[in-house]
Amino acid sequence: MAEFIKLYEENPNPRQIERVGEVLRKGGLVIYPTDTVYGLGCDISNTKALQRIARIKGVKLEKANWSFVCADLSNLSDYVRQIDSSTFKILKRALPGPYTFILPGNNNLPKDFKKKKTVGIRVPDNTIAHALVKELGNPIVSTSIRDEDDILEYTTDPELIYEKWKNLVDVVIDGGYGGNIASTVVDLSDGVPEVIREGKGSLDIF
Repeated sequence: MAEFIKLYEENPNPRQIERVGEVLRKGGLVIYPTDTVYGLGCDISNTKALQRIARIKGVKLEKANWSFVCADLSNLSDYVRQIDSSTFKILKRALPGPYTFILPGNNNLPKDFKKKKTVGIRVPDNTIAHALVKELGNPIVSTSIRDEDDILEYTTDPELIYEKWKNLVDVVIDGGYGGNIASTVVDLSDGVPEVIREGKGSLDIF
């Protein structure tokens, strides 16, 4: 059964962050808050953990379109091909924030993503998410946890999330009530912003 860990966004407890980092490094699955909806994540380089998420989501791992959650833009060159200055300016303006940017992937992608032409990059404006990525030392592969309810697309109450997910994941973080609007997804893979999904982020910055 999953651990249920309370963290405060203003000042996440470093010892608890270390504990969650340890779980991620061992291939554990973690549900954690972002600046939009709660996300389900694992270590980007752990194949077994990625396969677990794929099974839970009912998709083939090689076909999954998940986000790489980064602490900042310094990881970008690890996974993304050279981008032009106008694309970088958009990223600098929007991040951290409630956006997912689709960018051209490079040859250094982890083995499970080698066939991907593009990757989704997220830098959430949330100190808990930021601290987890920093502690892990590389991005967290993340997907939002949807609700089967037609009216409530995303569960926002961490205790309800725990009840539903406690036998599927290793840690559920209670970071307070989450949002119920997902990130805005923008395709920047050819340098021209194309909005794929309108979500929480404003479109005015494009």
